[in-house]
Amino acid sequence: MSQPDLSAWTPRQPLSFTPMEGRLVRIVELDADVHWRDLWVAFGSGRGADVWHYMPIGPFSDEVSFAAGMAALQARRPDWMPFAILNKATGKAMGTASYMRIDTASGSAEVGAIAYGEGLKRRPAGTETMLLMARRVFDELGYRRYEWKCDASNKASVRAAERFGFTYEGTFRQHMVVKGRNRDTAWFSITDTEWPRISAGMACWLAQENFDAAGRQRQSLRDVIAAQP
Repeated sequence: MSQPDLSAWTPRQPLSFTPMEGRLVRIVELDADVHWRDLWVAFGSGRGADVWHYMPIGPFSDEVSFAAGMAALQARRPDWMPFAILNKATGKAMGTASYMRIDTASGSAEVGAIAYGEGLKRRPAGTETMLLMARRVFDELGYRRYEWKCDASNKASVRAAERFGFTYEGTFRQHMVVKGRNRDTAWFSITDTEWPRISAGMACWLAQENFDAAGRQRQSLRDVIAAQP
């Protein structure tokens, strides 16, 4: 496979906390003091316990420890940019996601630390969130690579990466020790040459005509992406 000519390549601008806005969500810089109560309702209480198994923080037994955990998440900088995902209609925070491993010299960034409440999990708003965050990386700033990595045993995260159009690249065996457990890390990516097709597919899937009166999808995201030229 021929390699692209990068003789004119220049480092990309850093990613920013400028809000991202779609039809369903508004994505803003995480402010733990402002957002933690909504996030506690969305996924911090007992019904969201599954969120924390594969996360480096949590689980949290009460509101005080959860608020402290969100403050710790907010403080993970400069190579960790956490966002709160707001319901555009209500303004309530429904989840979090972060840019990570940001490499401006090579034009690469990762999306991670994703925690979705019920308003986002397996909902169009969750897909719109991923579309908006990837658009910033590729369309606004011209990065070359967008990464997703997860515990290889986290089957839900693996399925989500594949659904959003990421390509599996391999597994780093015995990569990390997290919460006293071994973590084999599965790596996925989207490149700038793949992004136009994936972006078009995500936008088509999110179109209101892809959903019936009960809100059920007419076509799956994978099928819509696969159908793009």
